[in-house]
Amino acid sequence: MLPRLSPISALLAAYRSVQTDALSETRACLSRANGNASQNTYIVLDREWTVVEAHKQIDRAASADVSGALFGLPVSLKDCFDLAGFSTSSGSKFYAGHKGRAPGDSWVAARLRSAGVIITGKTHLHQLAYGITGENRDYGDCLQPANAALLTGGSSSGAAASIQEGSALAAIGTDTGGSVRAPAALCGLAGYRASLGVGDWTGGYPLAPSFDTIGWLCRDLRDLPLLACALFDLPPEQPAATAVRVGILTGPLLEACAPEIHEAMHLWWGRLQRALAKLELFHPAFWPEAWDIYAPLQAHEAAQIHAGFFQEFDPVIGARLEWGASLGEDEIRQLRRRHGAFRQQHEQLFQQFDFLLAPVSPCTQLLAGADHTESRARILRLTTPASLGGNPAVVLPSSHGGLQLIGAHCDDRRLLRFAASLGDQLALEPA
Repeated sequence: MLPRLSPISALLAAYRSVQTDALSETRACLSRANGNASQNTYIVLDREWTVVEAHKQIDRAASADVSGALFGLPVSLKDCFDLAGFSTSSGSKFYAGHKGRAPGDSWVAARLRSAGVIITGKTHLHQLAYGITGENRDYGDCLQPANAALLTGGSSSGAAASIQEGSALAAIGTDTGGSVRAPAALCGLAGYRASLGVGDWTGGYPLAPSFDTIGWLCRDLRDLPLLACALFDLPPEQPAATAVRVGILTGPLLEACAPEIHEAMHLWWGRLQRALAKLELFHPAFWPEAWDIYAPLQAHEAAQIHAGFFQEFDPVIGARLEWGASLGEDEIRQLRRRHGAFRQQHEQLFQQFDFLLAPVSPCTQLLAGADHTESRARILRLTTPASLGGNPAVVLPSSHGGLQLIGAHCDDRRLLRFAASLGDQLALEPA
């Protein structure tokens, strides 16, 4: 039995066979925009601009010998990247007014447009991208289009919502401590966090440059290599000739997870076995240190970026920034040394394994309106080891809660290729 085409491959094939056209698809996507109960998938949504942009991409493709690799693909852009003519809020109404309209595109937006993408709008995010739930005092909490009782997770909250509601087929997110991985995992989507240093933040607004990465969200693992190639110039890699070695997380971090997460780990263990991967449990005794190293360094760097404006933000975020600003030089030097030591230990894991499999979140959902005071630390204890290592990671989607497959730093192409092969396997399973 042949696997069904992935959503993006199917759309691009339909364009080539003239079964549909970019303008029709754009209008269909826009009809679903802000379809969640909170009506806030997008912070910036200008349907007329997007339709004009679709016409421009059609004209460019008609006048060129070869159209862009993602011609006609509706993609949402996280509102921490400039798009010419629009303000960039970073999830803050203060910044939306303070910064004014962007005079030009960010590197990310320019790359998307050169690839033929039709940008559907600029999406909701946890304020300053400094949170993991998708709650936002200024723009409202971002609810899942598929279930209004649940938050999307964040900080790339609108990115996940745009895929769920069908207003975009792919979405640009960012991941500092888990901001692509958490919403992808909580919303049943595929996600890709690039290695630290891949891509360009020109025209983007970082949170903590030591950890900030750019990424994608979509529905199907098989679409990630194409998206990474178009944005980052990472050409797809050929399948490996030798068996892949995968370390499966065990120990206290896994034991603290909900039963559904254990079910997801068991499910993906079976899929990895069918992919002929060599599986072995690993217990990284140093991983629990990651959060204690990451949180103050992130706060310190964020405080430097947002100095002078702390009072303009959500009090919870303002308090984090105040804490970061209060850390002394000696304390930061000690944390940098601990970070370096952690990274060395983390790198050694990839001498034994090609990839590591671990949960993204200890829970499968975040209830809207609940007290999530502890949720950030609980999730980031699982996601920050890869953040400290600067590693690429792919979210393996599951209705039981997505998992993260982590690769060695700058081994993105091999990670994406293997994840796509797992996507081939998923496509053969009953829908």
